[in-house]
Amino acid sequence: METEKLKFVQPKCVGGQLVPTPYLYVANCGPALGLSLETIATVFGMFGTVTSVHTADESGTRMIVTYHGVASAQAAKESWDGYPCSYFGGRVLHIQYSVPCAPPKIEETLAVFTVASETGIPGLYLIHNFVTEQEEHELLAAVDERPWQGLLKRRVQHYGYEFMYKTRNVDTEQYLGQLPLFLSDLLNRISSLPEVNQAENSLPLDQLTVNEYPPGVGLSPHIDTHSAFYGCIISLSLAGPCIMEFRKYTSGGWSSSKEKDADLGQLDIDLSGVESNVGNQGSIKHPMFERKVLCLPPRSLLLLSEEARYAWHHYIPHHKVDIVNGERIRRSLRRVSFTFRK
Repeated sequence: METEKLKFVQPKCVGGQLVPTPYLYVANCGPALGLSLETIATVFGMFGTVTSVHTADESGTRMIVTYHGVASAQAAKESWDGYPCSYFGGRVLHIQYSVPCAPPKIEETLAVFTVASETGIPGLYLIHNFVTEQEEHELLAAVDERPWQGLLKRRVQHYGYEFMYKTRNVDTEQYLGQLPLFLSDLLNRISSLPEVNQAENSLPLDQLTVNEYPPGVGLSPHIDTHSAFYGCIISLSLAGPCIMEFRKYTSGGWSSSKEKDADLGQLDIDLSGVESNVGNQGSIKHPMFERKVLCLPPRSLLLLSEEARYAWHHYIPHHKVDIVNGERIRRSLRRVSFTFRK
């Protein structure tokens, strides 16, 4: 997980002129264009002591070059802004003065658990590093070779049966075929887990939804439709981290005897902005629901069974940055989840 970098903005104008600073925002320059940080530091070092060089954003084509003094930054800007730089293969650089700004203050009102048992939610399991980095790479490559279906804010793939978002159900008459062979080893390992064998005897799994989430895109609070999916829900997180919030609403209750008849469907409501009061064990108690939050790192396997499956709505906040116990964690360019169901 990558800690969020310091942000830079344009400095204030004085008398209609930008105030020179030792910080330069340099466009058309960076690792994505084949220029290493060391090379950039060496070339800009011709004008004075360079104290740091780092990417300005995730594109890899825009840099922040910091000098020890303002005069060095002025000399570099006057020499190369709008002109081709022979040291960078004749690229025309676009340079502006910049200043660092403090990241916006985000109040952390809720503890984020890293171990599922700490939440106290029955039937909730999280296994860290369930797959290796190499397996993660192979799984992502396998789905990227297959066609994606574009939704409003994310992309999906369906295997076994397609989940129909308009009806929030599946058409069991429209069988898409067995799950792909590249999942065989993964499915065997999942089926051998004691937590899965004890979880309502829901295997074999015959439906998979692959979701790709870009930064800032999450998931509305919901419980996976009972009439569409039987038993436990299993989800593998790949490529990037996120936090998942669990909400237990005060109206109604849950018991295992209700599962066959109940169908809460997918309830899309967002009460994240409603004022809450801090409860015990890191949870938030609101007049309408109780909240608990779990961090899902890359390559971890999440299992929802029993009460976690039927009584708690799960929800991914629409964040670009998550606060995990005081640390600001920026979400990756993509997070991909493999969600297996019966």
